[in-house]
Amino acid sequence: MRARRTGRTVRLLATTVMAALCAFGLTAPAGAADTPPPGANDWSCKPDSAHPQPVVLVNGTFKTSYENWLTLSPALADAGYCVFSFEYGGLETAPVADSAAELRDFVNAVLGATGAKRADIVGHSQGGMMPRYYVKFLGGATKVDDLVGIVPSNHGTTNPLALVAGATVCPSCVDQTAGSDFLQKLNADPETPVGPDYTAIATRYDEVVLPYTSSFLDGPDSYVTNVLLQDRCPLDTTEHDQAPKSLLVKQWVLDALKRNGPADPAFGPRCVGSA
Repeated sequence: MRARRTGRTVRLLATTVMAALCAFGLTAPAGAADTPPPGANDWSCKPDSAHPQPVVLVNGTFKTSYENWLTLSPALADAGYCVFSFEYGGLETAPVADSAAELRDFVNAVLGATGAKRADIVGHSQGGMMPRYYVKFLGGATKVDDLVGIVPSNHGTTNPLALVAGATVCPSCVDQTAGSDFLQKLNADPETPVGPDYTAIATRYDEVVLPYTSSFLDGPDSYVTNVLLQDRCPLDTTEHDQAPKSLLVKQWVLDALKRNGPADPAFGPRCVGSA
């Protein structure tokens, strides 16, 4: 009888953990780890005057870089940027501060290879929030020009499955829970330290970062822009996991990267077929 109960308990835990993974960032496809997305990691690439900063892509929790950036990476490369991506934190489950140290080392390697003085960072979910720790505490303020967060977990989530995952396999999920000690430290004044320009892109249909307004940042309009996709394209139905592949998001990312400053709040993207 005890063996049957133990078996049921193990199956229930496995089912609960899988549900948490799927809800909080989805599970990663097998075989894609350590494979860069198309257009990324040409270490001979040199930035030109029109695209002076290399772009570092930072994937979200439980995601491989390949799957996360399959659409945006080649689009950025085709637009003329030197694009780089990396895997970190054991499928992004490590404590966020530890992952930020990995990002610091990767950015240093990119700057060394390209000769650039600063890099742009584009991140999804945890990958849009975690670089802020690098900026604020690990010297990134002088090395990051633009930080563009795609549905970033800047103020965490009230999704209860974050704690479920965190209690089992995902310390970073605990860090990303609204009100966590980590987020209180990260968001203490100043929330957006001087140095980078910050663009935070959110969608009303985010089912992972709850509420969706948790993605937004406080800071001066001169270097902080918060974007809600539906403000410009009311019919857009992009959800959390779809966001890095959205043609609408791509337009906002490109606008942020090409400008002096964050994305233009008055930017008018093309809405047809954007989701």
